[in-house]
Amino acid sequence: MEKGYLALVLHAHLPYVHHPEYENMFEERWLFEAISESYIPLLDVFRKLIDEGIKFNITLSITPTLLNMLADPLLQSRYINYLEKNIKLASDEIERTKNNHEFNNLALMYYNKYNNDLKTYKNVYNCDIIKPLKELQQLGYIEILACAATHAYLPLLEINTQAVKAQISLGVKEYERFFGCRPRGLWLPECGFCASLESLLKENNIEYIITESHGILYANPRPVYGTYAPIVTPEGIVAFGRDIDSSRQVWSRSEGYPGDFDYRDFYKDIGYELDYSYLKDYFPSSWQRTFTGIKYHKITGFTGNKLPYNPQKACIKAQIHAEDFLSKREEQIINMHKQMDTPPIIVCPYDAELFGHWWYEGPLWIYSLFKNINKYCIKSSTLSQYITKYPIMQVASPCASSWGSNGYNEVWLNKTNDWIYRYLHSAADRMVELANRNSNIENVKNTENTENTENCNPDTDKLKQRALNQAARELLLAQSSDWAFIMKAGTMSEYAEMRTKTHINNFNKLYRDICENNIDETWLSEIEHRNNIFPEIDYRIYCK
Repeated sequence: MEKGYLALVLHAHLPYVHHPEYENMFEERWLFEAISESYIPLLDVFRKLIDEGIKFNITLSITPTLLNMLADPLLQSRYINYLEKNIKLASDEIERTKNNHEFNNLALMYYNKYNNDLKTYKNVYNCDIIKPLKELQQLGYIEILACAATHAYLPLLEINTQAVKAQISLGVKEYERFFGCRPRGLWLPECGFCASLESLLKENNIEYIITESHGILYANPRPVYGTYAPIVTPEGIVAFGRDIDSSRQVWSRSEGYPGDFDYRDFYKDIGYELDYSYLKDYFPSSWQRTFTGIKYHKITGFTGNKLPYNPQKACIKAQIHAEDFLSKREEQIINMHKQMDTPPIIVCPYDAELFGHWWYEGPLWIYSLFKNINKYCIKSSTLSQYITKYPIMQVASPCASSWGSNGYNEVWLNKTNDWIYRYLHSAADRMVELANRNSNIENVKNTENTENTENCNPDTDKLKQRALNQAARELLLAQSSDWAFIMKAGTMSEYAEMRTKTHINNFNKLYRDICENNIDETWLSEIEHRNNIFPEIDYRIYCK
């Protein structure tokens, strides 16, 4: 019989990247790689577990930016083009490696993989991978969490309450639009928590959140059971804390499973190794090499002389690591079970893209985890299932925290990105001003039945409403935590800076045009087409 619970939480998120103005855009590949290397493999694992009659429960957060990209017809068609190119490249690789048995087998593996991805995406999912996730939630296997609209790092926006409120309320509305029900839990972007969020979460009927470990461990008063049980805030929000030990086993560079020498080496990709003239047609731009997804080597060790990747050995290693993970969780649960009056829960949140994209064997590890969990005194659980079964918990206030480096705000506020906040705060103030000043133009299409129609111009008001909604979109997109994160990481800093400046500049032009009642409809249509996220947005979410 189980003595405790394991809550595996996968956080699926990508920044909104949508460039219809370009035929090929490098950054759109972030989505395509994630679909092929993480989302489809994870769905395959869930289907396989169900087909084999294996019970499992997973909590999954999917951000509104990712949902909008997955549902976008242009990006869906471009993903199919991406797969067709990869199939052609894998076919070329089968020919090129015909005299190297090990590499040739791997080239054939990739050829089959991308063909299967194409068939699955088009024929099984009908280009819609949101629908099977919705069905898995309806069947009770997964629970899907809401998230802030554009994954904004909320503690650094709290200077304007309405800006934070808009991020949360729109995130909830988008969840309802895609999944047809209200969310019980909400993933705080970057697990960024501050006390001012509690009342806003409560207003949106959010029952629970997840914080970084020290958000719970340093709560006031200190929780009796640490992160092995949730706490409830004075506002009535339940807070779960990330388990430190299980996090280290997966995330740690030195101790984590993904660094095992038998696993596939992510960085050893033919996109950076083969002759440019051979690969140029497979790159999204004529000047930039990138990962192709075809990799022939295992991690091997701290050496430049990498050995060929062996999928069979990697498979065995993933099974061993899954059992090791369960064994260590069982030790924790047995120790805590003796001290607690309710069964302990171990909360294990990870980025969904870790599994398959960064850690190629990650989905297989998850499969092995649930296939073997019944050997241990552990039961898988979603977070809602746990608080429904065990509703009595300690009252305490979590401390400010995040899961970023060093646990607080410095990833998103440092010398590489601090310049953005004066513009974000100014734009947020202006958006609230616009929303309050123009709150009376709603439902202009119905004004023919009212008495006060002499001053109403439906066409003008409709144009202004479009501009106000687009101003809200531009602000929300500028607030994405990804841009500050990328600037700090120094990987694609120019793109992150460009996106921040573009959205702020778009917002400022819209603000001036609206204030001057001189809206450039042609330009407005162009940016509506380009930044077409949140089709049902209503700028009044910024009204006080």
